Amino acid sequence: MSKDIIIIGAGLCGSLMALRLAQRGYHVRVYEKRPDMRKVSISAGRSINLALSDRGLRGLEMVGLKEEALQLVIPMMGRMVHPKNGDAQFFSYSGRKGECINSISRGGLNILLMDAAEATGRVKIHFETDCTDVNFETGEVFLQSLKDRTTFQDKAECILGTDGAGSAVRKSMMAISAALRFNFSQKYLDTGYKELCIPPSENGDFRIASNALHIWPRDGFMMIALPNLDRSFTVTLFMPFEGKYSFSGFRNEQDIHTFFENEFPDAYAHMPDLTEDFHANPTSSLGTIKCWPWQVNGRSALMGDAAHAVVPFYGQGMNASFEDCVVLDQCMDSYGDDWLRVLTQYQKLRKPNADAIADLAEDNFYEMRDATANPVFNLKRKIELELEQRYPDYYSKYSMVTFREDLDYAYAMHRGRWQDQILMDYASKTGDMTQVDFEAVFRLVSEFEK
Repeated sequence: MSKDIIIIGAGLCGSLMALRLAQRGYHVRVYEKRPDMRKVSISAGRSINLALSDRGLRGLEMVGLKEEALQLVIPMMGRMVHPKNGDAQFFSYSGRKGECINSISRGGLNILLMDAAEATGRVKIHFETDCTDVNFETGEVFLQSLKDRTTFQDKAECILGTDGAGSAVRKSMMAISAALRFNFSQKYLDTGYKELCIPPSENGDFRIASNALHIWPRDGFMMIALPNLDRSFTVTLFMPFEGKYSFSGFRNEQDIHTFFENEFPDAYAHMPDLTEDFHANPTSSLGTIKCWPWQVNGRSALMGDAAHAVVPFYGQGMNASFEDCVVLDQCMDSYGDDWLRVLTQYQKLRKPNADAIADLAEDNFYEMRDATANPVFNLKRKIELELEQRYPDYYSKYSMVTFREDLDYAYAMHRGRWQDQILMDYASKTGDMTQVDFEAVFRLVSEFEK
């Protein structure tokens, strides 16, 4: 059987999968629409840093790059919540020592993966090459060079579509949707986002606490900030497109300054390039994509955002994509080069969990924007952290999603929602951390197993 694989898309998921396939002895040709980010600066209007957690680290460990990737991260131990009036308050992500998420450069990690893939001698990445169609019967891909507009074809035993939310491979599946009974949904939030920056201080240091993900929750909108290795922060403003507090309300530079000075005064003091950043960076949309099936005839499959794009509020988009690679690799352990069985099992295992993290990510948007300013929610969160310290077997919903890579997203969602309801009810009735009966609470949240 042929040992040639084609991958469409050289982003994080595609580069990781190319590397793993090369390690398994395959020859991989990767076609990427964008230029080589190692040679040119690419501004795609998307987040330049991401939250790397245990599921993503497992994917990097699979290819032997975990330790190298950890050299590129800044650990974030919890959320620093900035109320409009009052002092910022820190909430750990976990009650267990050492559990954290990691801010990492999207570009830096992508370059690490591409370099490692090419170093195997089995991966060739063709940049500035657009996939225009896929023939799932013959295993052919139709391509166009964006440099000179020439067209050509390539063919392989298996074609993997890792080409993001706007996937060309998925569009080719949709073109034969009647034959596949292909289902597709795309749901947008009424909220968009714009990237801004808190630069390093004049002496080259961080201006705000570096080992936290900062959140400024407000009524109907919010802002977050993640640290970078150069001691800047990538700041993201999430707002509705229309309405009283919305992107449509900014008519001039004075509107921008007045809004930030009133709503985010502690951040505004550290944003000397606010208006330049605001005008330079696009206002982008946020959406969720779900589809089925993910594979066709054992000849092609979707992975990562091409199969399950999610909003960024659980920090799991990249981690879920890397988990796709881990699961596909495990299916290859079971079925070898029998691509029909490999890809059928892969989509069966991943689809319920991809749907679960999509739903959780949308839930977490409202939690970050609204609930983090709610005293009952914050008491509930303190109770969770204390439970995790006292009872090693207890994991909050967040911890199950983020730190328990051995648990499926679907299980984490169902159990986590159940626990959340119990703890919110308890916190609303208790109102005071000193009155909490932790043994009784632990018994309540342990009933799920029975």
